[in-house]
Amino acid sequence: MRYRDLMIASALTAATLAIVAAIALGRFPAGTQLPTHWGGNGLPDRFASASRALFTPVALTVGLSLFMAALPSLEPLQDKLEQSAPLYRTAWAGLLGMMALSEALVAAPAFGFVFPPTTMLAGLGAFLVAIGNVLPKSRPGFFVGIRTPWAIVDPDNWIATHRYASRIMMAAGLAIIVLAALPMQGETRTAVFRALLLVMVATPVLYSFFYWRRTRRAQ
Repeated sequence: MRYRDLMIASALTAATLAIVAAIALGRFPAGTQLPTHWGGNGLPDRFASASRALFTPVALTVGLSLFMAALPSLEPLQDKLEQSAPLYRTAWAGLLGMMALSEALVAAPAFGFVFPPTTMLAGLGAFLVAIGNVLPKSRPGFFVGIRTPWAIVDPDNWIATHRYASRIMMAAGLAIIVLAALPMQGETRTAVFRALLLVMVATPVLYSFFYWRRTRRAQ
């Protein structure tokens, strides 16, 4: 399974981000601190020097792209990975989008732009919606999808679990977008964000387990 188009997109994205970072770096005064991480409330909570903050998305883009390009060659179940191509492609493209958004948020002040403070949170929500939309288009494998032990050994369990997880992930993503737009205290937003992630991560695993238990009893 080849991803030549995404490899080209990754190279162009990394090059573009590097150019933006270099131009922005020349516009910031010496000693400027810029964000490198955003917390559950959507606000920056870690900062670093301008050079490190601006070029971190570039380095992450290169690293993630190399990882995504190499991963298919490590998958023993090549036919299953081929069937999961829509999910894999969306995840790869979505990661590139998140890196571009990160660079934009960090570099924006150098160009006179100001993004809403919770833009990164909204971007994460959109990423989850995109992933959730294609989640059912995957088949059992070792590197893609929700790999519970009960789903990996049973294609019916896998399909049912991913259909359920798709709805939960899309709902969580939309809720996070709304959460980013609502005016509220940072601690409240963080608590709601963590609760949404917990539901999104934990309930598909429980669903897969109970699906397995139910099918065993029916046999």
